[in-house]
Amino acid sequence: MHSVPYRDSVLTRLLMNALGGNSKTIMIAAISPADINYDETLSTLRYDEMRLKEMQKKWEEEMKAVMAENERKMFEMKQTYEEKLQIKESEEQLKKTNENGDEKALKEDEKRLNPHLSNLNFDEQLSGKIVHIIKPGSNTIGKADSCDIVLYGPRIQEHHATIYRKEKGNVVLEPKDDTCRILLNGDPVTCRVHLNHNDRLLFGTTQLFVFAHASQKSKSKMTFSEVTFELAQEEIASKAGFDVNNDDQSLEMALLNKDLLEVLPAIEEANAISEELDKNVRFEIMLVSPQFLGKNSDRTEVFIKVYNLETNQEFEWTKEKFLNRLYVMKEMYRNYEEGAEEWDLPEDRDPFVEDANTVSRIGCVQVFLQPLAFMVELKEQLEIIDYKGKEVGLINLEFVPCASNGKEFTELDDTFVDSPSELIGKDVHFVIKINNCRGLPSRFTDVFCAYKVFLDQVETRTEIISDTSNPDFNHKKMFSFTPATQQLIDYLKDESLLIQVFGKQTVTRSNSKQSGRVTKQMMQEELLNQANNLMQGFRMNGRNVDPNKQSVIVELLLMKKQQARQHQKLENVRKLIKASEKANKRVVSIQVLKDLISDSASEIADDLIAKGTS
Repeated sequence: MHSVPYRDSVLTRLLMNALGGNSKTIMIAAISPADINYDETLSTLRYDEMRLKEMQKKWEEEMKAVMAENERKMFEMKQTYEEKLQIKESEEQLKKTNENGDEKALKEDEKRLNPHLSNLNFDEQLSGKIVHIIKPGSNTIGKADSCDIVLYGPRIQEHHATIYRKEKGNVVLEPKDDTCRILLNGDPVTCRVHLNHNDRLLFGTTQLFVFAHASQKSKSKMTFSEVTFELAQEEIASKAGFDVNNDDQSLEMALLNKDLLEVLPAIEEANAISEELDKNVRFEIMLVSPQFLGKNSDRTEVFIKVYNLETNQEFEWTKEKFLNRLYVMKEMYRNYEEGAEEWDLPEDRDPFVEDANTVSRIGCVQVFLQPLAFMVELKEQLEIIDYKGKEVGLINLEFVPCASNGKEFTELDDTFVDSPSELIGKDVHFVIKINNCRGLPSRFTDVFCAYKVFLDQVETRTEIISDTSNPDFNHKKMFSFTPATQQLIDYLKDESLLIQVFGKQTVTRSNSKQSGRVTKQMMQEELLNQANNLMQGFRMNGRNVDPNKQSVIVELLLMKKQQARQHQKLENVRKLIKASEKANKRVVSIQVLKDLISDSASEIADDLIAKGTS
């Protein structure tokens, strides 16, 4: 019902009572453009607008209600569908789990009933994930698809070996030939061998397995410990001559063994890849003392020697550099195995290639600075040693105390001090001379020496001398400390100066490569040559050098100097006594004696004696 908008007119007011109540009122709309009908027209339009708004509001509310209901029903339908889908997925997952459980149970039963190989991996989570069941009869091993047990990796042959499972349960391993690399508990396998429960097997350089035989285990009275990747690698390293399982080892030795266990298998793999790809490069482990590197620590560091079989060049790589390059080597080998046409890399990206102009360390010399702490000149010819402690040349050098103007002190200046502490607070100057090197390996050119004194951040270098094994550097540099501190005196008294000799290697092409030999043959020849050299007395790189020799030389030098000083003081006292007796003087001033003992120069002593006896 809508209220009737009565007009404000006399007639309407008169009829108002009759229009209300139960009377039915019909409203006639009047719309006219005439001015006299303006009020009727405006009233009609306003009423129509009001009614239209009410209808629109009602429709909107009804539409919103319908849409809300539709959304509710759609949500219920979607929820029902998702629940059904989830239930179905759960059922499928349960079914799959049951199937996997059954399959796993079957696999466990198969492992329990049959001898098998189980993989060992650096990541414990991946160990035991690959299992090869040894079936009755013969089981061929190799990278050929026709093999019963297919293995991939460096030094894995097409047909690498065969495992025979006999009727009585015995299992026998036989390599195809001598070129097929197999290690059994760290020892090379060259003929038929019987396998026992918990035996460790390495095929090629990377495929490491443990042999399990439940029947043997149950019959044996032995207690078998769990075999891990680390234990297997320690065993291989131990059989290779590295003692990595010493319970009494120090922290430094434990860290060294950790590095060795990481690098040893990597070296094997890199050499195998080099053979497969014919890269003419062989890798070896280098154990480098911290003194050779100029470090004040007790930890021996692992480096890798890179030997180019074609150019006869040798380079030193850090462990980190080698392992980073090994990743690229593995990628190259993988592409090669997959038959990729562009598996090889350009020379600037090839992980096997080192720049021929790379500066190499020839050797080093440790010079003890103790003479300078007593203001004594050191002039020596010392051996240059390589990382193995072998002599590779000689170096002639001088360490000379001097004045602030660079004038070098001599014996006549008598600058010797009885105790290095006397120099604290005084100005200390000295000159380092590197005169020349003699007898360096002929394969080096562009030779120079480098060293750092005390707290220097930048190393001092000699000039570069080329095309000779006997370079003359004539290097001279003065160092001044004004004044000398306790730290400097401790450094001079207790430390040594490391002088390193560097050079670039000349390229000499190998006759083996020119004759068409591949990397594998060249490696075998190199190993044979090394063995022959070792049999001839371990004198491949010259004579061994005693690392304490220079320290002993310094001690002898100081002892001689101190002995000469004491002898001079004693001689001065004798002169004083003789002069006093001659002058018939029975009393000598204590101050004269003190001055005579503290200053032993003969000329000054003569003046003091003359003064004391006058």
